[in-house]
Amino acid sequence: MNWCVIAAELLAFSALFTALVFAGIRKKESAAGIHNYPPDIQAEYFKTHEKQDVSAKSQKVILAKCTGLMLFCTIIVICALLAGAKGFGSGFLFGFGMMAWIGAYDTFFLDWVLFANMKCFRLPGTEHMDKAYHQKRFHLKGAIFPGLAFAVIVGLGVGGIVQLVCG
Repeated sequence: MNWCVIAAELLAFSALFTALVFAGIRKKESAAGIHNYPPDIQAEYFKTHEKQDVSAKSQKVILAKCTGLMLFCTIIVICALLAGAKGFGSGFLFGFGMMAWIGAYDTFFLDWVLFANMKCFRLPGTEHMDKAYHQKRFHLKGAIFPGLAFAVIVGLGVGGIVQLVCG
């Protein structure tokens, strides 16, 4: 596999992911991504807005996560093939690695730095909750589980598709 291609793909995937996150900011009035916010922020938001089911088992959250996994799997399969993956093993490792990378990038940069400090991420009615927006442990736990579980799922999908294409 070509490491220069992989490095370029990691940067491009990070830029795409960042663009998707910022595109989601426009939907904060509808609370489209509120399931990604800490529980105390959700509770404060729902004091003044219509309550929604944001549990991991809600249909809306499951649909959002499945759509994201399918989108990422598609993008990562293309990236894996461009990087030179030739079978299940290299496809799996590439897919898992890309998802682990984006999970780390999301947690350590987007969540801990941008989300915590940029007012554009604040939901209406929660602007005063500085401490709640700086909950590093909440985001780290999410990166570990379900984040790494999602990385395994995407890795298996990418590996299987690469095996079918190159097998």
